[in-house]
Amino acid sequence: MKKILLTIILFVLLCFAMPILLTNRKTTEVSKIENNMENMVQENIITNNNYKTVKVLHKETGEVEEINMEEYLYGVVSAEMPASYEIEALKAQAVVARTYTAYKIAHAGKHPEADICDDATCCQAWITKEERLSRWKEEEREANWNKIVEAVDSTSGKIITYNGEPINAFFHSNSGGATEIVSNVWGGTDYPYLQSVQTSGEEGYSQYQSTVTLTKDELLEKLKIEHPEIEIDFSKENSIQITEYTESGRVKTIQIGNIAISGVEARKIFGLRSANFNVIIGDEITFNVIGYGHGVGLSQTGADAMAKNGSNFEQIINHYYTGIKIENI
Repeated sequence: MKKILLTIILFVLLCFAMPILLTNRKTTEVSKIENNMENMVQENIITNNNYKTVKVLHKETGEVEEINMEEYLYGVVSAEMPASYEIEALKAQAVVARTYTAYKIAHAGKHPEADICDDATCCQAWITKEERLSRWKEEEREANWNKIVEAVDSTSGKIITYNGEPINAFFHSNSGGATEIVSNVWGGTDYPYLQSVQTSGEEGYSQYQSTVTLTKDELLEKLKIEHPEIEIDFSKENSIQITEYTESGRVKTIQIGNIAISGVEARKIFGLRSANFNVIIGDEITFNVIGYGHGVGLSQTGADAMAKNGSNFEQIINHYYTGIKIENI
């Protein structure tokens, strides 16, 4: 009788236990598959794109040329950063330029027939080896070119990613002490990896402090092109007044007579090197400007200053871009 009872109990336990065990095993297997799929998707964001070559639109001729990525970067780095800069700064520029190019390849932009153009005002600058060499002193040509090649080749394949994707790696000449967030320059949504950061060591670059002086008539003439409704009484004390600054210290809003415009627009209208400026009103209008460029992302002079102080290219990149990884494509 006991044997019969034990047999019945074992049978009941097996009936209940087996489905539970099978379900747990199936759940574990499904979970593993899902995790593998997620990892594959993350990897494929980078690896599925062809980053070996770049289709470059030459703006002057309208021709599209397909160039090997690393050879293309020789032309970009030599056009965008002085060869006299520290090698680690040049390496950082190479990684940033490669990342910017990869981002353009992954996100079709303004040029559907090409990945990128050679116009610095639209994409990033590029120059042929022959033209670059012709602009250097003869005795510096070989050493300069070899330095550019070293910067690109020693970082070959490396790009900056955020959440598994190439970042929109903006860069500029000189931040004037602090970099800017995207929305203060172009509006829209900010990128989490492009935060405002302090840049030390730039103060010594006196060429990035500039002045633009305009007569009152010249100022009005320039404003009327974009704002024909402009009215201004220069006899009033606050006829021109900066009313708001960004977190980085750049001009966010400036009131000129009856209109208010952004610092970025003022930079464009008056031909200023950056939106980091003050205004002096006298017989003429004087803009004292600090920095050069939009101020977003890597500061090239800041990168050089960091390299001079012993930072390597990875430390430079991690300073200017927040929460990123440096990965191989």
